[in-house]
Amino acid sequence: MTKYILLCFSLLALLTLGADALRGAERPNVVILFADDMGYGDLGCYGHPQLKTPNIDRLAAEGMRLTSFVTGSWCVPSRAQLITGRYMPRIQFKGGTGAGGRGGLPASEWTLAEALRDAGYRTHMLGKWHLGYKDKQFLPVHQGFETWFGLPYSNDYIKPWVQTDEPLGLYRGDEMVEHPFDQDPLTQRYTAEAVKLIEQHSGEQPMLLYMAYAMPHLPLHASDDFRGSSQFGLYGDVIEELDWSVGEILAALARQGMAENTLVFFASDNGPWVEMPPRMLQAGNERWHAGSAGPLRGSKGMTYEGGPRVPAILRWPTTIEPGQVTPELVGMPDIYRTLLAVAEAKLPEHELDGHDLTAFLSGAEKRSPRDDYFYFRGQLEAVRVGDWKLRTASGEPELFHMASDPFERINRAESEPDKVAELTARMQAMADEVGTQVRGL
Repeated sequence: MTKYILLCFSLLALLTLGADALRGAERPNVVILFADDMGYGDLGCYGHPQLKTPNIDRLAAEGMRLTSFVTGSWCVPSRAQLITGRYMPRIQFKGGTGAGGRGGLPASEWTLAEALRDAGYRTHMLGKWHLGYKDKQFLPVHQGFETWFGLPYSNDYIKPWVQTDEPLGLYRGDEMVEHPFDQDPLTQRYTAEAVKLIEQHSGEQPMLLYMAYAMPHLPLHASDDFRGSSQFGLYGDVIEELDWSVGEILAALARQGMAENTLVFFASDNGPWVEMPPRMLQAGNERWHAGSAGPLRGSKGMTYEGGPRVPAILRWPTTIEPGQVTPELVGMPDIYRTLLAVAEAKLPEHELDGHDLTAFLSGAEKRSPRDDYFYFRGQLEAVRVGDWKLRTASGEPELFHMASDPFERINRAESEPDKVAELTARMQAMADEVGTQVRGL
């Protein structure tokens, strides 16, 4: 009888292992390619007349290109939305996350890496973090990533651009391993590490690879291989090197037989730094070193669309039909929620601001599940609901019809008072929920 019971347990264990292996094989690998300060108009597939981005353009042609993808209007809130699925005012950072800042993601946040790691994924990060570093508990390797090689915050947190004595250095794990270092070859170095991680991946477990580029954030840096190679000056060199990097990573996925069942998400954290502060206009930085928001109004740090609306592409050959271009509203928190869904990962118990896009991506649903998006810049400055966007930051209501006027040229507040009242109420309710104010009211 004892032998029979042991045999049953052994068979059950084998069946469980087999089910787990099948489950791991079916779930996609996830590769996130995250540019820094790239504008809506900085890619060939988004209409740039000179920049050559064949690899990113091919990624778009093989998947879904989003034309109404929105996120935070500068790096920390955008990265917070990606990593936690939540608007930044919900998160108690308790301090800044740049040079000298003592704030960071609290243990109460359930990060993307923690969720996928616990669901059986191998989790790796390369590049810029910017969600806390002063206490080691805030660093990526204590937030769910097995490995990390990169910068704790933006590449301009050094003199003369930022008056700080805090060393800007490259980290591996939770230790600074290089200071000082040369930023020129950084894109190439990150790319080599990404390719190595892909080539060394065994395939027994699915993989999350989060590549957070330093570029094209100011100050611009390009390797010797790309400096002077584009027809668009230094900014063009930087973008075309980043495009090369995307191509190298896609090629590595293909060589390893991973491309078909890998969900690749490419986006920028926010729009271009067109309205850069005076502190940046020194030591070689020029105004034309910023990118372009294309036809959109505003830029980084603003809640007009040029700040939060960015290029965004999803490719997943087993699920997403190629060649799609959609104006459907999608927000950065949706990426977190969707990746947890495809990974079959546990959801946090606290409030999320993202929607599961899987039915939309597969074509089972024609519409995005997102109908609204709230634009924070410290306080709440704007909301979009359906085709209407209300912005209050200027002190007077600005109402735009986004379907007919995505460029935010015509203020229709005077002719649509009921819509202004409706959206104002929505803004006030959200501000009360997350504990902030509506700017301008």
